[in-house]
Amino acid sequence: MNRIIIITLLFGIFISGLSQKPDNYDEQLKSMYKNTVPLITQDELVNELEKNSNLVLLDAREMNEYKVSHLEGARYIGYDNFNKKTVKDIPKDASIVVYCSLGVRSEIIGEKLLEAGFSNVKNLYGGIFEWVYYDNTIIDKKGNETQNVHTFDKDWSKWLIKGEKVY
Repeated sequence: MNRIIIITLLFGIFISGLSQKPDNYDEQLKSMYKNTVPLITQDELVNELEKNSNLVLLDAREMNEYKVSHLEGARYIGYDNFNKKTVKDIPKDASIVVYCSLGVRSEIIGEKLLEAGFSNVKNLYGGIFEWVYYDNTIIDKKGNETQNVHTFDKDWSKWLIKGEKVY
């Protein structure tokens, strides 16, 4: 009986270790940002979404990534072919949060939005990967909850700690 308890505990510790961020995760992630767009954490975004129904979520990934999963209510704007005309209907003073996989592409799109005169733009720290890590909901193209996350490519997939990797 004691053996079963010990094995179960060890297995639980092993499994929980698989879904934890590496020690230098935040350090590495922060080194990728230029800090040109204010960051918002997933906690802050959750709180903001509860308070502000007018918050605009913009997904700066490519359509194939967006179709796999995205934050509920997010609007696709893309990255490679981003055009400021796609956001012309958004008021310049709207609260906007841009995200991508990790926050690198969305920071660049955030810069473009700020240059275009938008005054309240934030970049989601850690992007959709961080969002999923903290067990926040994502949906697929049909609006169903999913754990699938497009990781851009196999190299970037190392950053997705939780969720199902899709390439």
